[in-house]
Amino acid sequence: MRRWLALAAFLLAPPGAQAADVSVQEALLRAKPAVAMVVAEVAAEVTVSCAGRETTAAAAPFRETGTGWFISPGGWMITNAHVVSPARQTPKWVADKLAQSGARQACGDLGAPALAALAARARVKLDPSIYVILSNGIRLPATVAKYSPPVAGEAMSGQDLALLRLEAADMPSLTLGDSTNAKLGDKLHILGFPGVVLSHELLNASAKVEASVTSGAISGFKQDVANQPVIQTDAPAAWGNSGGPAVGHTGEVLGVLTFVSLGGEGGIVQGFNFVIPSAAVREFLRGTGVPLGEASRFNAAWHAGLRDFFSGNYARAGKHFAEANRLLPELPDVRRMTAEAKNPPPQPFPWATVALVVTVVSLGAYGGLWAMRWRRNRYRIRPSEVARLLETAPEKPVILDVRDTGAYARSPVRIADSVHITPEELQAGTPSVRIEPTRTVVAYCT
Repeated sequence: MRRWLALAAFLLAPPGAQAADVSVQEALLRAKPAVAMVVAEVAAEVTVSCAGRETTAAAAPFRETGTGWFISPGGWMITNAHVVSPARQTPKWVADKLAQSGARQACGDLGAPALAALAARARVKLDPSIYVILSNGIRLPATVAKYSPPVAGEAMSGQDLALLRLEAADMPSLTLGDSTNAKLGDKLHILGFPGVVLSHELLNASAKVEASVTSGAISGFKQDVANQPVIQTDAPAAWGNSGGPAVGHTGEVLGVLTFVSLGGEGGIVQGFNFVIPSAAVREFLRGTGVPLGEASRFNAAWHAGLRDFFSGNYARAGKHFAEANRLLPELPDVRRMTAEAKNPPPQPFPWATVALVVTVVSLGAYGGLWAMRWRRNRYRIRPSEVARLLETAPEKPVILDVRDTGAYARSPVRIADSVHITPEELQAGTPSVRIEPTRTVVAYCT
């Protein structure tokens, strides 16, 4: 019985209850809307002398792309410092590149030496800006609220962080996890906008602004050249993933991707990428006034919809998705899940329910048979017990042979010291023998 109850309890448990409350798929879907593309752009107006005449032209803008994620629904975003550094303090090589681009626009392609000479004498008016592109295509301007640069001229440090401020409310947001509890082998998922996807010729424009997910595990705990901690992971990453969140299996941020590993010819060597721990992010945010744990109406609707969807309540999930879409319209994941809620996938055969029903019916049948047998045999006594009573009891029991007359006459079996009474006599209440009410009576019948 105990084994049957244990099996029933296991079958009744919701899917995944033995492992985690939220599946990896649901956790990643919760996280994706909070991830956005960060663009640091430097435009320039270049005035150059062409054939003795001054000409002003707009240079092709310089752009650095990376990934950011909302740490708070009130418009606070985390990214890498090196992603926004060209717009925060434009390096000389970027200004020179813009000057040559403007000179080419103004004077035509005169060859590299002539353009370089013109650019050296040009007046360049830089116009840097930072903006964020959400996965629905909305573009929002951003300013740098706090900046901790990477180690100049060397590998990125554990403080390669920037805090951006956007004019926004009720945005999707992620929760900082506790990287101090991370262990070797723990699963890690990196969300971001790798350049190989942004420049892919076979993808449409909307696909390029939707975050990609790569997965791996924690493969080491290291220190950068500034002796600050970084987490090594074999989750694939590329240019453009910088600043993206590295989330665990529950969707909490365990760190921020900061730098990848390069081979001898400058190509990325996969399997050796590095993440700033969430503990360092928490320390970076100290004193900024960013309200960690602030409630987001989008998160409330989106998470509730996903919870209902994956538990099979598609009608209620659709209502929550509609609310999430009202708060932040046309996010690809919200649009996709809304369509799936309207046309839910075929449900798998309910093996757990069937097994439970079979178990309950079987237990009921066995219980009924046992009850019937107990009721039928509740007054039955074994022959050995009869013999014991005859030998040891102070007052011997009365033994009645209650076989019908024909069976009694044909049978060679006679029980010693027994009294034969027919069933008819018992039923009529007129037995031929009188028995004291205190005597034990043992009846033998077929």
